[in-house]
Amino acid sequence: MDVNVLQRQFARIGARAHVRWLDQRFRGAVALDIVQDRAGELFEIRISNEAPAEVEVLHAEPRQRHLLLMSRTETNEKHKFLCGHDERHWFVAAVPENRAVSTVRTAMEALKPDEVVSRQLRQRGRRKNWNRRRNEAFVRQGEWFFVPEPRLLVNEKLVLTNEPLRRGGGKPHMVEFLYRSGGELVYVSTQKPNGLTQSQYNVLLSRHPEARHWAWSTLRRNPSVYVKGRVRHADHATISLGDWHRVLMNTETQAAAMRHVAFLD
Repeated sequence: MDVNVLQRQFARIGARAHVRWLDQRFRGAVALDIVQDRAGELFEIRISNEAPAEVEVLHAEPRQRHLLLMSRTETNEKHKFLCGHDERHWFVAAVPENRAVSTVRTAMEALKPDEVVSRQLRQRGRRKNWNRRRNEAFVRQGEWFFVPEPRLLVNEKLVLTNEPLRRGGGKPHMVEFLYRSGGELVYVSTQKPNGLTQSQYNVLLSRHPEARHWAWSTLRRNPSVYVKGRVRHADHATISLGDWHRVLMNTETQAAAMRHVAFLD
C-alpha cells in the first residue's frame, strides 16, 4: 500500500489522512476514525501490523468532497467506507456488504433505507436531487432520514417534547416533538437490560419467582417513530419539519464494516 498515493486521494477532496501502524490487533485489521490536531480534523486509518490490510480509494468526487474507500485483508475480506464532508465536519460511514457499490453515488444510495429508496422512485423527483439533504422524498440530518407523513393521526397525550434521537454513544439529535407507535412490548430491568418479550418474561418468572422483584419497566422495541418541529444537532444545521415525519436511520448498522469505524457523530 502506497501511503503517499492514499493521502493524495484524500487531498483531492480537501481532506488530510494519516496512517498509523499498530502492533496490537483490534477487532480486525483496520479501523477508521476522525481525529483532530492543531490544523483541524483529519482521517486516521489504523492498520494492524499483526494482520495488515490493503487500503485503497475506489472512487473520489472532489466537488462533493466525498470518496469511497475499500480495505482488503490477507484473507480477501473486503469492506467499503464512504468518507466525506457533511455540512460542518468530516465523517466515515460503513457501507453494507450486500449492496453493489463501486462509486460515491452508489455508496450514498446503499446507505439509504429501503423505504427512502422506494419513495424516491414513487415521487419521480429529479435524480440529481436524490442526494440533497432535502428533496421531494425526505429530509436528512446526518444519519437520520425524515420521511413526510402528513396524514398521520397521533394521540396528542402521547406526544413527547425535546426528545433525543441517538445512535449508540453518539451526540443526540434533539427533536421538538416525538411520537412513538406500535412496536413489541418488552420488560426491562437492570438484570435484563436488553429486554424480554412477554413469553420470555413469563418463562423467567415461572422458573425464578424472585425475579418478580427486579424493578421491571415496560418499553416498546422497534416502534415506529415520528417527529415534527425543530431538529437540532451541534454538527448540523437545524431543520424544521412542519408536518409529522417518520424517522429512519441509514443502513450503516447493517454493515459488518461498522465494527471498524470508531467515529460516531
